[in-house]
Amino acid sequence: MTITLPLEEMTLEEKLQMMEALWDDLRQHAERMPPPEWHRKLLAEREAAVARGEARFEEWEAAKQKIEKEIE
Repeated sequence: MTITLPLEEMTLEEKLQMMEALWDDLRQHAERMPPPEWHRKLLAEREAAVARGEARFEEWEAAKQKIEKEIE
């Protein structure tokens, strides 16, 4: 199926609304979309690193502040 949208005619606001509608629909059907194999492997590697004590979890707010400092 090919869908053509008049992107050149759409405003930024309309494009963002379209993206939000698509994202909401995808979230509602997430169980039908298994993660790709590369993602499954990456998560397994990270979980193993935590189990070995080579990595650790951080609270989201602390991690967010660290990321914000790095990109300033």
